Amino acid sequence: MPQEEASLVFQAVKGIQANKEYFISMVPLSTIPKLFVFTDDELPPEVRAQRTLNKSRIPEMCNYIVNNPNSYVFSSLTVSVDTDIVFTPVSEEHPYLGTIRIPMQAKCLINDGQHRKAAIDAALAEDETLKNETISVVMYKDQGLQSSQQMFTDLNKHAVTTSKSLNTLYESKDRVAIITKNVVNGIDFLRKYTDKEKDNLSKFSSN
Repeated sequence: MPQEEASLVFQAVKGIQANKEYFISMVPLSTIPKLFVFTDDELPPEVRAQRTLNKSRIPEMCNYIVNNPNSYVFSSLTVSVDTDIVFTPVSEEHPYLGTIRIPMQAKCLINDGQHRKAAIDAALAEDETLKNETISVVMYKDQGLQSSQQMFTDLNKHAVTTSKSLNTLYESKDRVAIITKNVVNGIDFLRKYTDKEKDNLSKFSSN
């Protein structure tokens, strides 16, 4: 008898967007380096589905995980799987809850989150106790290069970077941010006139 194809199995929730199925699963960090790949950085941009990896960002993101094991937060990875995703519901009463099966040799192209993935790889190399932590992964059936490129564009085109002022206001780990807030809050003039949201003030701003 032929051997059954080796597969990875994850619990998942099935959803529908644009009349297409997609799946959300909690994937152990230890599985991330094995499952998800990058496109070839040497390929020209028009035949890639992702930006090139900016390796200078990885150490800072890795340190964020390793130094904050009880409070780090990473948003979902979004990937395209180049083979059929077999979904098995738990019951007829719950048709959107179940398990997905992905062949081991399947390629999962990261549409959004390649730097998070690389930081997870680096963090696992420093602290193997992270291996049982999980990250949510949104999985789509790969529809080809053009679809993957469009998905990358759609996921990033509406992203808005928050201001440095607001990041400082909400930051509770960075010592410089904490000192800055203490100085502002400890001086009446600064507390009254400091704009805590905007980086750039208009010409006639009262702040």
